[in-house]
Amino acid sequence: MTYFKTLFIFLFVITSCKTEHKPTIKISNTTEATNGFVIAFGSCNNQVLPNTFWPEIKKNNPDVWIWGGDVIYSDTQDMAYLEQNYLKQKNNVEYSNFRKNIEILATWDDHDYGVNDGGIEYPRKVEAQQLFLDFIDVPKEDERRKQEGIYFSKNYSLNETIIKIIILDTRYFRTALTDDIETKRRYKPNTNSDGTILGKTQWKWLENQLQNSKASYTIIMSSIQFLSAEHGFETWGNMPHEIEKFENLLILTKTKNAIILSGDRHISEFSKKEIDSLKYPLIDFTSSGLTHSYSNFSEEPNKFRVGNVVSEKSYGILKIDLKTDTVVLEIRGENNKLYEAFTQNY
Repeated sequence: MTYFKTLFIFLFVITSCKTEHKPTIKISNTTEATNGFVIAFGSCNNQVLPNTFWPEIKKNNPDVWIWGGDVIYSDTQDMAYLEQNYLKQKNNVEYSNFRKNIEILATWDDHDYGVNDGGIEYPRKVEAQQLFLDFIDVPKEDERRKQEGIYFSKNYSLNETIIKIIILDTRYFRTALTDDIETKRRYKPNTNSDGTILGKTQWKWLENQLQNSKASYTIIMSSIQFLSAEHGFETWGNMPHEIEKFENLLILTKTKNAIILSGDRHISEFSKKEIDSLKYPLIDFTSSGLTHSYSNFSEEPNKFRVGNVVSEKSYGILKIDLKTDTVVLEIRGENNKLYEAFTQNY
């Protein structure tokens, strides 16, 4: 079995600006069957700190790189300063070489959005969105240039199998979190069933994406963790009604083999939840800490955790083997060292 890309692949790219209905499709025509698709992703990348991972990530031969948020650290309302920091990262020699030969997808989180733990209230989000899209070279005519928020989807077709990647925006529409003044945690769950993470428009878009999908695998990038909800920092768990809505949507749309990717936490871990009426376990793969990590991490609760927390700087690798319907998730770091791995059969 191999997860490396078959040689002599000719790629034909069909693009469309209307991401809601006609996501871009990359079609692979091969002289022999292509059995694997590799996604690399990571988050929490401070543009002023060294990042030695780019050559190591390339060793895994990824088909696509997904930024999981905090591409840079630039909490500001000064758009000239924000742009300067994006350019600093974009012009980094190793990253510049890395992105020449790989497709880049991305979402943002609070520190590249412009304010720590920020959401709908951030006053410069319209301008910040355009700078973020500039950073990932989104064409001027792309639908993301016109919509509110940076959510996006793209389909990849390998032989007769479709892999859908959905990029969520958990910042632009997210309403206020509930401060926890009773414990040492920062936030506590909102039990009033109000508040939103995705906002009405993005929720409707996501429903359409899943309802009309023919994908065998659906990879969903959320900047914040979905399953781990006991630590008291930012998480979907701060709005339990939004978790319920998301899980019900997966069930109602009969979404096949959904896997969530997340960042934000400066630790990396796997979480897994068995959900009634869903024919597979829901996995949340957190990869966080490209340039800095929670190195003095000791412990924190997560009832859905599988394996061990990695508190070293790291990145995530997700390998989909179409021949065996197996997904291997790997947390890797310095010198491409494998810290933790998890395999799910579908």
